[in-house]
Amino acid sequence: MGTLILVAGENGSGKSRCAENIVAQTTGRRYYIATMQPCSEENLRRVEKHRRQRRDLRFTTLELPHRVGAAAVENGSVVLLEDVSNLLANVMFECGGNEESVYGDIEALLSRCRILVAVTITGLREDGYDGETVAYIRALNGLNQRLLVRAAAAVTMKDGQPFAEKGELNEII
Repeated sequence: MGTLILVAGENGSGKSRCAENIVAQTTGRRYYIATMQPCSEENLRRVEKHRRQRRDLRFTTLELPHRVGAAAVENGSVVLLEDVSNLLANVMFECGGNEESVYGDIEALLSRCRILVAVTITGLREDGYDGETVAYIRALNGLNQRLLVRAAAAVTMKDGQPFAEKGELNEII
């Protein structure tokens, strides 16, 4: 069973760069699982930005909007999952899945990794939303909490700076 490192923060907080910096300190085969399905110009810009950021990190990129548990990754590899919030949205709104199915899928992936660095959005609130959006926010908050409990280490990005929430990264990587 692999080691989970959770990197969390609001949109634009630097969580992707932080996760990439963590992975850059590791050795061995590296995979980047991209879950975003770009459906707007803004999404396309974000995807391109992330591609530039990780260009020199020797990742094998897998574009998987769902079913990450079945990802074709080598046993014992290092995997960056970008990101949990997109994965959950894809599964809930396209496949009829839920928090439980996504958590199980992440556990299946983790069972084959040496290290899994999972990026997720935090700080979403239900205020002003209803229906499916509230269900998604609740599911994401629940999933994030489960991943935090499961993680050996967790980092939260605040004002562009990483703050250790749990564990010691230096002991893991």
